[in-house]
Amino acid sequence: MSITVTMPQLGESVLEGTIEKWCVREGDRVEKDQILCEITTDKVDAEIPAPETGVVSRILVAEGQTVDVATELVVIEAGAASAEVQAEPVEAAEPARLRASPLARRMAEEQGIDLEGVKGSGADGRITKADLVSTLEQKAKPAPAPVAQKAEPAGEAIPGSLGAWLGQIRLPTYTPREGDRVIPFSAVRRRIAEHMVVSKIVSPHVGTVAELDLHKLVALRASMKAEFKRSHGFNLTYLPFIVQATVRALKEFPRMNATVVGETIVERAGIHIGVAVETEKGLLVPVIRDADRLSLVGLGMAIEDLSSRARQRKITADELHGGTFTVTNPGREGNLYGFAVINQPQVGILRMGELRKCPVVVEQNGDDAIAIHPMMHLALSYDHRIIDGVTGNGFLYRVGRYLEAGEFEV
Repeated sequence: MSITVTMPQLGESVLEGTIEKWCVREGDRVEKDQILCEITTDKVDAEIPAPETGVVSRILVAEGQTVDVATELVVIEAGAASAEVQAEPVEAAEPARLRASPLARRMAEEQGIDLEGVKGSGADGRITKADLVSTLEQKAKPAPAPVAQKAEPAGEAIPGSLGAWLGQIRLPTYTPREGDRVIPFSAVRRRIAEHMVVSKIVSPHVGTVAELDLHKLVALRASMKAEFKRSHGFNLTYLPFIVQATVRALKEFPRMNATVVGETIVERAGIHIGVAVETEKGLLVPVIRDADRLSLVGLGMAIEDLSSRARQRKITADELHGGTFTVTNPGREGNLYGFAVINQPQVGILRMGELRKCPVVVEQNGDDAIAIHPMMHLALSYDHRIIDGVTGNGFLYRVGRYLEAGEFEV
């Protein structure tokens, strides 16, 4: 009996996936639940297991190809006794026709790109989002003529539109030389790059920094961390405190928990905090749902669970979707501070700096004195389309005051 394995639906927002690596070949015998291939999407990586024991008779999609959800990937002859199965020839591709993924069509519309002029790299010449990015990059390369010529806007882009502007960008380029190490973008790295570029184009970023004296918070954590570890099995970090302070401030400044839809501002009803996690495949941002309903312990457990599964590539696409605000922690070597790129379609992201002992001026018995206190910088990036300076600075000020007060309950 032949069994056809298809591209799975890895979350409601995932429309396509890329075959990152085949773990089997045609003719191989596989056991039930043995990994057939690794796939990647713009949300999450996953492994596709064999539904039954059998022999791989046909592999229908090559490594590196991007295909729609439900596309047939591989055929397995269930119950076959050996790997001596002759692989059938792959069917001939359909006649060339204009095919594009939903993401590619939406991007083409937004950027004013005529799909007729784009060469697709997907299955049967299907146009993917990566093809559109490549097209924009090609248009952005310097012209060979000594005097730069004005490029025609892509497709039917309206003069002065974003698509026409992107078509005229001139970027410096570099030709690899002998001895250089050339590392192609992985599918995840390519999507991260696209997301970052889009965010910087869409949102005018403004940054503001707060310097915090956390001696009360450090003392509070020190008093509870041993019992916390015994009770819950993992270390109590500063991140749950930062997230809870952020949640409190978001309630006071709902504009920071908003998004832009067309020419409207939508202040989100729920507070869902994304927490950036560095993995071997790149940066992922799992989401803590309804963070305002969780205690400090609940936030700590959620952060521990999501970050652990993200690093083990066991996170689901839906757990990476729907955040309303993001907190990022670069770790112990986070340096003084840095401004993160907003995670679209959110309008703000908060980045923690490194906790350092510094000399500070304190008041003792009515006099000023020098003391050594643990200090941290928090850096907020916000979208100046809908967040003005008063709101952005006010929000960060409230986060800082909550943390400096050190008033948290486990």
